[in-house]
Amino acid sequence: MDEQLLITGCKRGDAKARSKLYELYAPAMMSVCMRYAGNRETARDLLQDGFIKVYTKIDSYSGTGSFGGWIRRIFVTTSLEYLRRNDTLRISTSIDEYDDVDGDVGVSALEHISAGELMACIADLPNGFRTVFNLFAIEGYSHAEIAGMLNIKESTSRSQFIRAKKVLQKNVESLIMHENAGQKRV
Repeated sequence: MDEQLLITGCKRGDAKARSKLYELYAPAMMSVCMRYAGNRETARDLLQDGFIKVYTKIDSYSGTGSFGGWIRRIFVTTSLEYLRRNDTLRISTSIDEYDDVDGDVGVSALEHISAGELMACIADLPNGFRTVFNLFAIEGYSHAEIAGMLNIKESTSRSQFIRAKKVLQKNVESLIMHENAGQKRV
């Protein structure tokens, strides 16, 4: 089905168009929700909430810009609203715990883990770190934009991103060490 016909059908409340829209975008939007929620159950709830917003706000889509991008922004916003509502954006891990991690994970190290393993490492980040990391590194927002979205200082966004990278580096290195240890036993 043509995207414009799909949008028109959804604006009319056509159940088939809504179903097709869900079918087309649910897998990608579930990934967005998982990145922010960190667990499948919450991500499913966010997916449902996000699609309800898409269906109720579709009249506000002006037709300019990517429709997929418009939907993605709704899901990011829905996820951030959930995190704010549940006060999960506070850093729940001592920052000092990660101050001993230096440098960056080498590209060669990343070649040894799958995309799924990397996403699992991101999901394991503390909520505040994970949120800023996702917004900056994956969604492409600036630190100034993130500060506005999360009602934090721009410097806080920058420092949480740096710390998130340190924690992520530590998690990836740990994963690689465990995999290498398992291979040596074989």
